[in-house]
Amino acid sequence: MKRSIGLLSLTFVAISGILGSGWLFAPLFAAQAAGPSALVAWGIGGLAMLLLAATFAEIATILPVAGGIGRVPHFSHGSVVSMTMGWTAWIGYNTAATIEVEAVLRYSKSLAPWLYGSNEQLTTSGLLVACLLLLLFTVVNAFGVKFFARINTALTWVKILVPALLATVILTSEFRFGNFSDYGGFAPEGLKGILSAISNGGVIFALIGFRHVIDMAGEARNPKVNIPLALVMSLLVCLLILGGLQLAFLGALDKEQLQGGWQSLHFTGELGPLAALASAVGALWIVSLLDTSARISSFASGLVSVGSNARLGLAMAQNGLFPKFMETLSNRGVPLFSLLVNFVVAAIFFIALPFKEVIALNTSSIVLSFVVGPIAVLAFRRLLPDTPRAFVLPVAPVTGCLAFVVASLIIYWSGWDTMIHLGLCLALGLVLLLFRSTQSGFDGLDWREAAWLLPYLPGLVTVSYLGSFGGGLGIIPVGPDIVAVGALSTGVYFLAVRLSLRKDKFARYMAEEELEEIGEYDDPTDAPVESSDFKL
Repeated sequence: MKRSIGLLSLTFVAISGILGSGWLFAPLFAAQAAGPSALVAWGIGGLAMLLLAATFAEIATILPVAGGIGRVPHFSHGSVVSMTMGWTAWIGYNTAATIEVEAVLRYSKSLAPWLYGSNEQLTTSGLLVACLLLLLFTVVNAFGVKFFARINTALTWVKILVPALLATVILTSEFRFGNFSDYGGFAPEGLKGILSAISNGGVIFALIGFRHVIDMAGEARNPKVNIPLALVMSLLVCLLILGGLQLAFLGALDKEQLQGGWQSLHFTGELGPLAALASAVGALWIVSLLDTSARISSFASGLVSVGSNARLGLAMAQNGLFPKFMETLSNRGVPLFSLLVNFVVAAIFFIALPFKEVIALNTSSIVLSFVVGPIAVLAFRRLLPDTPRAFVLPVAPVTGCLAFVVASLIIYWSGWDTMIHLGLCLALGLVLLLFRSTQSGFDGLDWREAAWLLPYLPGLVTVSYLGSFGGGLGIIPVGPDIVAVGALSTGVYFLAVRLSLRKDKFARYMAEEELEEIGEYDDPTDAPVESSDFKL
């Protein structure tokens, strides 16, 4: 693979993943769930993502491998954990590409009304256009990471400037301070509303886009410095923009729009609430910008999702869950077969699943794959104690535990209905794991290191079923349910740390990785793994 992505391009990969289609509608969805306290939801969500990003920032400085979300767990907890986490991430990434393509088409409905039928579902022609758009993303990525990064950087400048300009225009045109105290007060739905906004109001759906930096770590120049910087800078820039949009949205609403309360707040039109508010304050010129920017934002995010998922598919092939041919790189250093397989799977999502079910799978499946980061930090502190780290996670046992608990809470807050979809996804992954093991043998499976999944996953499912979010029975009220998830997660966290790989097995996996990367990189001196780093 070619290490040709610099700091700016790497940062813009993450920004493009965060500022996708979500920023046009997330302020509305978060306000419906939490009212003015949606601002708190963005703050909590931002801190949560910074915590998770910080754990991966330390890991990426010592293991900057392609498809890091699926590959890093292989070196901390072995094959079963890496296959489980990589599988859920792979499902989530494919849904992300589907969501962004759907967004591009919805924003284009006024130009091509034949894309959708009377039931607001894609017509046969619309499905064909969707697949062609997915194919375009695949082709662009096939030209190599340098070509992809240049296109994405150009598109991302638009994605930064337009929402920042929109927030500024609305804030300086009309701002009603009374909106933050009237209509039920600052937090009309209380704590439950804030927590629902985090998981289901678009907050995490948007911010989780920082993950693309981790998956493209294998192609980053100077990864020990650029990866931590790209993670932090992208999240801070996007939090500033998204928080400004949320603040502008909350302050610009008038009493007619809020007469039914925050939950009944709604807007018509393809470009959503922010375009309506821009029109209301007389900024019609920016509405025309939004029309184009909406398509560019979704297009660029879809492009990044497809590229990132190709690296994850490669990592899953290296882990042994996917066929070996998906490891093959083209002359341009791109996992071409992985790109093609992902294209087929994402296209199937358009046909096989309703759009709402695709969205339901996205956030929870991706966040679940991130829980291994906080565990792996401590595992690598034991396995690689003397390896230099450009970034060191402060108070790692405490910070890592907190990040693990926060990730678990985000999964729980997504609700019981989403947990059902996630459970089905994991069951399908288990079937695939067992099928692949009948061909390659069960001896290579690291069951001991995966034992922490046994209390963790059923425990989350049980609390979700008894809890108060998204179709749960409501037996455990808000407050005690947070304590329950926190206690479960804390116990599992320290168990998982104790169950990390033994040093002899870790050394064997690292030696295998070193041999692969020496042959994989365009210039062997670019390979991030050096044998001198891993003397045990």
